[in-house]
Amino acid sequence: MNQPIKNLKEAPSIGSSTTAKPRSRRRLVLTSFLVLLCLAAVVWWTRQGSGPQQGGGGRNGAPMSIVPEVVGKGDIGINLNALGTVTSLATVTVRTQISGYLMRVVFKEGDEVKKGDLLAEIDSRPYEATLAQAKGQLARDEAMLKGAQVDLTRYQGLAAQNAVPHQTLDTQIALVAQDQGTVEADKAAVKSAEVNLQYTRIVSPLDGRVGLRQVDQGNYVTPGDANGLVVITQLQPISVLFTVPEDNLQAISKRIQSGAVLPATAYDRAGANKIADGTLETFDSQIDQTTGTIKLRAQFPNEDRALFPNQFVNIRLLLDTHKDVTTMSTAGVQRGVPGTFVYLINDDSTVSVRPVQLGITDGDHVEVLSGLKPGERVVIDGADKLRDGAKIIVRSEADANKPQGADKSQGTDKSGAKKRRSEGGQKQ
Repeated sequence: MNQPIKNLKEAPSIGSSTTAKPRSRRRLVLTSFLVLLCLAAVVWWTRQGSGPQQGGGGRNGAPMSIVPEVVGKGDIGINLNALGTVTSLATVTVRTQISGYLMRVVFKEGDEVKKGDLLAEIDSRPYEATLAQAKGQLARDEAMLKGAQVDLTRYQGLAAQNAVPHQTLDTQIALVAQDQGTVEADKAAVKSAEVNLQYTRIVSPLDGRVGLRQVDQGNYVTPGDANGLVVITQLQPISVLFTVPEDNLQAISKRIQSGAVLPATAYDRAGANKIADGTLETFDSQIDQTTGTIKLRAQFPNEDRALFPNQFVNIRLLLDTHKDVTTMSTAGVQRGVPGTFVYLINDDSTVSVRPVQLGITDGDHVEVLSGLKPGERVVIDGADKLRDGAKIIVRSEADANKPQGADKSQGTDKSGAKKRRSEGGQKQ
């Protein structure tokens, strides 16, 4: 009895699954049709929207807004850019020449000192005693020399009368010569003692800036101290060492041999701010084989102390100058199928493609060898969508820097203000 009832319950489920399959297929077909319809609408809308943009750059399209520039004439320099390191022309580690106690330190860290300025003093009492002893020895030996010279004069007179043997005269001559040598040695000892006494006063050997103190007052110093007393660095003038490719060596050498002075300018790390102006002094005697570069030295007066030893700077070396040439802004140079070209502005407010041949580049300007004449106008902004013969509207650089919609907003404000004023007048 239970088995037939179970079969009856299962029969309707089989029938419903068979009827659900055609419905799902219809939904799938309908959904696919709607998706295709949406895609067709998107494609049509895109083509309608891109149509005016394509026609904007042609002869019959809407005029394009551009910024012009007049081709000029002037000087343009050939510059070599390199990374350099500021190097002092003289760096001296001041050491003591004698041994003794450091009695007094005169300088202050960071002081500017001149050549001959007193830096420190060493205990001079032992060296004063040594000098006095040497002078006493010299005085005694000089007295002995004088006595020997008097005896020699006497023996010479007696020898002329054959009163003394000739051997005695020879012995006295040798004794005088010996005393003379002793006196000379004593004089040298006195001079050495005087020099050592002068070394008790340590003075600056050059003009420069005093660094950090290496030894404190009261220490016993010797000539063998590795660190010395202090380091003095010359800051005026100062030099910058930098390297350039070996291919530029011939041009630099010719300019120096002809007597030309090559200006060198030091810039900060970013290369934007100028630090100091100087001149090229010389270049190294050999090329670095590992890098293929040559090392050069430029000297700077550094009167304002803007350059400091071991500082990294960018060097711009002016190698030569092309005078009275045609120049234009690098922003107007275009590159494409014709090669290097510009958009030349015509008198009828259209542009034409003009191939140009360029020379050297100096910053934002480039030398024009052929293709343009001074006084002609070229496009320097807004050339992205231009074509040969396209119509243009000339705007100034100030207008180009304004945000879009600024004029419209101002016009709206003015018109709104006028409308409010008129409404106020009618109400009154």
